[in-house]
Amino acid sequence: MYYLFSKISSFMSEPFFNMANSLESWPLAFAFILGIVGALAPCQLTGNISAVTLYGNSSIQKKIVWKDVFSFTLGKIAAFSLLGLLAWLLGKGIEQNLTLYFPWIRKLMGPLLIIVGIYMLGFINITGTINLFKSSKEYKHGNILGSFMLGFSFSLAFCPTMFILFFVTLMPVVLSSSYGFILPSLFAVGTALPVLFIISLIWYFGASGILMKKGRKIGTIIQRLAGIIMILLGIFDTLTYWSL
Repeated sequence: MYYLFSKISSFMSEPFFNMANSLESWPLAFAFILGIVGALAPCQLTGNISAVTLYGNSSIQKKIVWKDVFSFTLGKIAAFSLLGLLAWLLGKGIEQNLTLYFPWIRKLMGPLLIIVGIYMLGFINITGTINLFKSSKEYKHGNILGSFMLGFSFSLAFCPTMFILFFVTLMPVVLSSSYGFILPSLFAVGTALPVLFIISLIWYFGASGILMKKGRKIGTIIQRLAGIIMILLGIFDTLTYWSL
């Protein structure tokens, strides 16, 4: 199943990867485009679809959740910047050590998505940062922290493709550039581009809070539909990465 998922990802990302290769002499553009390739990597694709489902659901039910989306992106920036810093400080040794942990972090994503989907269906009630997954009348500070941690954790869900893109392809450019410290952040923004793009479309076409105008019943249906999508993504993700 991972092989099939990888082939689909490779097909979608190939044009962006070719573009990135042509821009290698322009490190800023190179890092950003490479991040888009990363967004389409097998291990990131499921996470990005999940984030689009979560934030898209909240945006069309109540209002555009820009704070959550930006916090999610900041979580990605923090994760990739930290990995870049560690790779710069510790050299190749850190890459070898991290390969021991990345597969286990990746395997946790599928069960997490299933739990979130069950929560969105209303079968369990969990307080805390998971409140970001459920529409509420008042904006809560916990949503910001939850979104940040979601972006951070999704970014650590590495697979072989993502490992090669970040450590083998991006890091040599980071280490050879005078402003290489900013490249992991641009890479991170590139990985978050699908989420930013979809939420921007919802805002541009005036779909923010459209379901609130149609009544609570429609909002509940969409909420449950999003929960079902999350569960299906979680099952697919679990079958894919627990079989490796």
